[in-house]
Amino acid sequence: MSDFFALISRMRYISRWGLMRSSIPENVQEHSHMVAVIAHALGVIRRDVFGEDCDAAALALAALYHDAPEILTGDMPTPIKYHSGEITAAYREVERAASDKLVNMLPVEFRREFAPLISGDVGEDLAPLLKCADRLSAYIKCVEERKAGNLEFLSAERQTLGRIRSMGLREADYFLENFMPAFEKNLDELGTMSKEDSK
Repeated sequence: MSDFFALISRMRYISRWGLMRSSIPENVQEHSHMVAVIAHALGVIRRDVFGEDCDAAALALAALYHDAPEILTGDMPTPIKYHSGEITAAYREVERAASDKLVNMLPVEFRREFAPLISGDVGEDLAPLLKCADRLSAYIKCVEERKAGNLEFLSAERQTLGRIRSMGLREADYFLENFMPAFEKNLDELGTMSKEDSK
């Protein structure tokens, strides 16, 4: 018997943005889904827009599990996690131990498949896209909070966009230009199903 998937299902109980006053609560499961959606999009952009080899499905799969260790560690707020080199290194060691614990809960036959997903070891080529998808998800969260009238996230919005831009990824620039403007729209502006759509 394995506890692995029962623990994975508990991602929804791990809250994000613990130091911030959120108008829209977000948990790790919701975040992981959005990161997977964005990571897949970035992979498709790399492959189909820029004509470079990219396994978009592998990227989406890695994104689904990228924060799985937080089931055991909780979500460490970014200002604390990166406060100093010593804290960052210590937290990475805790994350590694949590990853190992999760992987070792799986039957032996599953471990080779899941170990790189849980540890985030997606390779040098895909790692920047996965990190970018994570940041884009955070940026979208900040935009949504601002739209809800919450000024608490204004600084985080600017900083997160700066971090995305500083990565120098064409895929990120393409996503920001072609998809981010729609996040400023309300539901009526985005459009819903109408009788005309069914004709």
